[in-house]
Amino acid sequence: MTAQFNRRKFLITGSAALSGSLLLKACATTPSNTETAASPGASPASPAGDFKVAIILPGVITDKAWNQAGYEGLSEIKKQLGSETAYVEKIGQAEQAEALSDFARRGFSLVYAHGGQFDAAVQQVAAQFPKTFFVGVNGAASGANIASLRIDHLQASYLCGIIAATMSKAKKIAYLAGQEFQATQEELRGLQLGAKSVDPSIQVSSSFTGDWNDAAKAKEAAEALISSGADVIYQWLDNAAPTVLQTASDKGIYAFGNTADQLDVAPKAVLTSAVKRIDLAIAKLAELASKNELKGQVYTLGLEEPEILYLGKYNAAVSTDLQDKVKKTQSAILEKKLTFETCQEGGKETRCVKGAA
Repeated sequence: MTAQFNRRKFLITGSAALSGSLLLKACATTPSNTETAASPGASPASPAGDFKVAIILPGVITDKAWNQAGYEGLSEIKKQLGSETAYVEKIGQAEQAEALSDFARRGFSLVYAHGGQFDAAVQQVAAQFPKTFFVGVNGAASGANIASLRIDHLQASYLCGIIAATMSKAKKIAYLAGQEFQATQEELRGLQLGAKSVDPSIQVSSSFTGDWNDAAKAKEAAEALISSGADVIYQWLDNAAPTVLQTASDKGIYAFGNTADQLDVAPKAVLTSAVKRIDLAIAKLAELASKNELKGQVYTLGLEEPEILYLGKYNAAVSTDLQDKVKKTQSAILEKKLTFETCQEGGKETRCVKGAA
């Protein structure tokens, strides 16, 4: 059984330790920690039978999206490795460092921080606990005992961009997400590139609510995008996702599901979903860690892992010809006939398309 840490109790018991760690950092003294440093680039060793895994979630495990997928990753780890697992949910930015530290102090071998917004906290805490390996899901950090696990969101959103541009009558589509960081920027970029491969003149707008779970903010943002003329919305939200999909349905426009196959949430509106089996990706890295093979680097999993990243069920409105075009494009990506390479655009580093389907 996966243990749930009570957030209220965790915050009360952890407050003194957090104050101490911040004071230590402010005084620039070495943390009172006798653990031996991990060898660079390799995961800290875990005694046999003592491999414990935890995950820290920004939302709730019942959101049928990002947080639930993270929690289900623990279930996969328990199933595959028989490890002791634990989680804590609804952790805000101010609580991130202490949540990470708390699991490390409790002797967890591997701790997942479920979201790119945890990167700064992971980097702050990791050096104090070299026997614990920290993994930022959707992150960009790396270090002696820090890895990042990323899905190649750009690949899936590129395919969805092709569908969006083809289905849009207004030639205006929109991207809506909770926060703006590297993963969401890459997903937005993929949507733009895919859409413009169909129609270079199509308009792609974006909006970030600042909260992955606030349904009221998400509804307001979706309605604003629709009022501005967008008739297809690609959303990436957690608890707030169903509200956006239902709003799209009520307004008679199209949308995309994300992370989970969300066609059933709003069958009239959802064209397809960018399904990201984060649970399987999380379990994949845990297996490496259990063998002491996890390294301090960024692990990016894309369409070459068809059980982890793929498009979900299609709406009947998506024609067979359009589905075939998407399949052809996906094959071109897998065969590296079409690639996404680092480039400069508008004075900023981004990714551009090279080749053709």
